[in-house]
Amino acid sequence: MKKENERKGLFSQLAGNKAGKKSACCCNFEIEEISEDKPDKDGVKTDSGCCCAGSDCCGAPAGKVEKKQIVIDYLYLDLSVCDRCQGAEDSLHEALKEVAKVLEATGTEVTVNKIHVDAREKAVAHKFLCSPTIRINGRDIQLDYKESLCESCGDLCGDKVDCRVWLYQGKEYTVPPKAMIIEAILKAVYGGLSEDIAEKEYEIPDNLAYFYTVMEAKKNRS
Repeated sequence: MKKENERKGLFSQLAGNKAGKKSACCCNFEIEEISEDKPDKDGVKTDSGCCCAGSDCCGAPAGKVEKKQIVIDYLYLDLSVCDRCQGAEDSLHEALKEVAKVLEATGTEVTVNKIHVDAREKAVAHKFLCSPTIRINGRDIQLDYKESLCESCGDLCGDKVDCRVWLYQGKEYTVPPKAMIIEAILKAVYGGLSEDIAEKEYEIPDNLAYFYTVMEAKKNRS
């Protein structure tokens, strides 16, 4: 009987001498009596007895962890007829679906801005160099690029127009490969982007200037 009373007294002391309290502080290595987990406000189960829940007793900051922010800008000339612009948009959506779980696991929030650069003034405002363009946190995912004749944009403006050619792993693509975009997103998530490159004074490329001139003339005739 004496040993039983001593055992009960020990448990009461470890539990904080409060009836019904089930303490399990990881800082003090106290004995935990596991009870049914209780859902928090978001419906996620948490250990109800741990003193670390929602506090900073173990060095973790209290409250919600600040999420990472990634801004993706998709700039294009046309989505109605341009095969390259349409294909790049599809690849971007597929890439985001592919890395969705990684973004969630790392607490990364992504904002995607679709920017129709349909006027000379917009090209200047966004320092638009080539269509289509994908930027992550303001940086083009491929600084070096080529252009080639885009027949669909030629049909749009009634003349010859060049659009972007994507270079990836030694090959050329008229539509950016999904893997290329995924690689750029993961670099942004894990801090693997290259250093900032000094920006040159912007001057609208001849190819875009010609496109806008033709489209403005076409608009004025209609």
